[in-house]
Amino acid sequence: MKPITFVDMVRIQAFAGNGGDGAATFLRAKFLPHGGPDGGDGGNGGSVWLQASKDVSSLLDLHFAPIVRAQHGEKGRNRQQYGKGGADKVVPVPLGTEVVDLDTGEFVGEVLADGDRLKVAQGGRGGKGNLHFISSTHQAPTEYTEGTPGEIKTLRLTMKTVAEVGLVGYPNAGKSTLLSQLSAARPKVAAYPFTTLHPQVGTVIFDDFHRTRVADIPGLLKGAHEGVGLGHDFLRHIERTHFLLFVIDMAGVDGRKPAEDYASLREELRLYNPELAERPYAIVANKMDDPGAKKNLAAFKRKIKEPVLPISAALGEGVEELKDLLFGRLFPGETRRVW
Repeated sequence: MKPITFVDMVRIQAFAGNGGDGAATFLRAKFLPHGGPDGGDGGNGGSVWLQASKDVSSLLDLHFAPIVRAQHGEKGRNRQQYGKGGADKVVPVPLGTEVVDLDTGEFVGEVLADGDRLKVAQGGRGGKGNLHFISSTHQAPTEYTEGTPGEIKTLRLTMKTVAEVGLVGYPNAGKSTLLSQLSAARPKVAAYPFTTLHPQVGTVIFDDFHRTRVADIPGLLKGAHEGVGLGHDFLRHIERTHFLLFVIDMAGVDGRKPAEDYASLREELRLYNPELAERPYAIVANKMDDPGAKKNLAAFKRKIKEPVLPISAALGEGVEELKDLLFGRLFPGETRRVW
């Protein structure tokens, strides 16, 4: 069995700590045989938090350990000593993780930037000791309150890649090769479909002041909006992008027709989420080093009637022009300083 190396959706149970009970005690000392009530409060239970970390790329750890617990608060003690509060449980998760409460169906929240925190289960409150129940008519109370239980939540965590630009294309269109040319990322590249089985993110550095994150998403098949192929594993990871690059195999490898591929990609995005169909985009005609690509490009332009940028990711041709295009779309009105 092939080992699991990437997980972008998990179901977990989060157990916050219970609050400690208050104490019902009385001071007893050599010279104070009837010193009165001195029971302290119980400590608060710890809460469960998710914290976004740039060093975490998958929900794999939670897949294997889906139960997370914070510490309980300690009971109160005599001599007005409060119980120690339970430690919070902080769980590192990838950037772009969103949380849904499976018991209620409610959206809990999301963590996007490195260091963002989200409380997903509240710790219980510590109970009150008998010290709080003293009154002029009730000077030796034995009452105390118990700590409240911490929340128990069943949650679905979904990782959605955080990147400004998403590469959209069919398997074997050359997206991974293009990402390796645009950035320092080194995704798996091979001459067969589905070499990318999970999102790869690279940072494109334009100059000392401008950079952007580009995500290479697993290849799309017709019917992906219904889960065909890698389906939602593909589509959920482009929801956070601001700009899309449609990478079209202009060589028509595997007998594909570039214009039909492009139309199908656009339709799959629309069917999955209509907002994606309205997102700014550009079309990249890849594999222009192939002998039949020029003829296919001419036919593609006649049918699509949209601007197309021809490139060869394998040879690095057209990559700088693509960087210029991205810079102009992502940083309008600014000047790219190429050193």
